[in-house]
Amino acid sequence: MSEHPMEKENTFDPDLVHEIFKFVWKRKAAERRKNELSENIDNEVGASSSKRTRPTFANANALKLSSELLRVFVAEAIQRAATIAEAEGGVKIEATHLERILPQLLLDF
Repeated sequence: MSEHPMEKENTFDPDLVHEIFKFVWKRKAAERRKNELSENIDNEVGASSSKRTRPTFANANALKLSSELLRVFVAEAIQRAATIAEAEGGVKIEATHLERILPQLLLDF
């Protein structure tokens, strides 16, 4: 099964998704370290009792799948918001249209 050239162009770059994931992982790791330090001070336990942290990674297939899921999510959000905008007689999607579709969209995904 060959990939259509337009399909590749219309998805998110897996490298970009990977960078976003790494950014979030680093922030969460920093939060965990901060919380562990706070707990260690409160419990008067040495740093040696904390769990070792392993590096987090994602393989290429997981990144491709995440990119595709993000593409489908955004496309669905745009389609639903456009439907609301059209029903109101508008030709432009406004933030309020996205706000209205977001709760159900999150439940559907």
